[in-house]
Amino acid sequence: MDEHVWKHTRKPGQPSNLVTILVDLTPLVDGRGPARLLDIRPGRSADVLRTWLQERDPGFREQVQVVTMDGFTGYASAVDQVLPGATKVMDPFHVVHLAADKLTGCRQRLQRETTGRRGRKDDPLYKHRRTLLTRTDYLTERQKQRLDMLWATDDDYVALEVTWMFYQDVIQAYGHPKKSEGKKLMDRIINTLRKGLPKGLEELAQLGRTLWRRREDVLAYFDIGASNGPVEAINGRLEHLRGIALGFRNLNHYILRSLIHSGQIHNRINAL
Repeated sequence: MDEHVWKHTRKPGQPSNLVTILVDLTPLVDGRGPARLLDIRPGRSADVLRTWLQERDPGFREQVQVVTMDGFTGYASAVDQVLPGATKVMDPFHVVHLAADKLTGCRQRLQRETTGRRGRKDDPLYKHRRTLLTRTDYLTERQKQRLDMLWATDDDYVALEVTWMFYQDVIQAYGHPKKSEGKKLMDRIINTLRKGLPKGLEELAQLGRTLWRRREDVLAYFDIGASNGPVEAINGRLEHLRGIALGFRNLNHYILRSLIHSGQIHNRINAL
């Protein structure tokens, strides 16, 4: 499951613009075909997901073994209440994205503290913002030199360097060829952040609290291997559908078109 913005307006954060999409990964797991869109429900909350699950018959709920999701606590609590026997998996993409957000937040905070303003094109922190988010394996020699110069330039950037190192460690854990070793690395990261951090690492402390709270869901990925990748793929297909239609105003119409487009219903329609 994942959130989806079905209508872009001047106020994209409005609840009326968000929906919850639910995707069946079973065809992909069984090798019968791609994942399929099951349903779309207005809103993004624990109540939305809880209501949808409670509307399914008991046989359906008993067959759900794994639920992949992002870091939204509402989805996790709804699954715990209605599907206590299912295993929750926090998607790797969202864990890495969460760490990247904390890294960006730390960079922006230090930018304000050291200059008293937002970043400009010649400011070191702003100029290297994309390099900071690049995986170390993909850094060029020039980019590595830039980072080395950044760390050696000013002691005010120590907090950013430490946050950057943990961000890279998270990426390395997911990228390890052996999932058992990757799980050990991720568990070590979570426990290290849990033990306490010096003052000045506020963003990293926030990341540690989130990972500790969802540690079972984060570590479950290394045992099961399921992710929200197929869900993100369908999310992208829906974005494309909205684009070629030049937008939608009626949510019911949008849901119907989405199910035809990504719910594998078009094959049955064409068969008629």
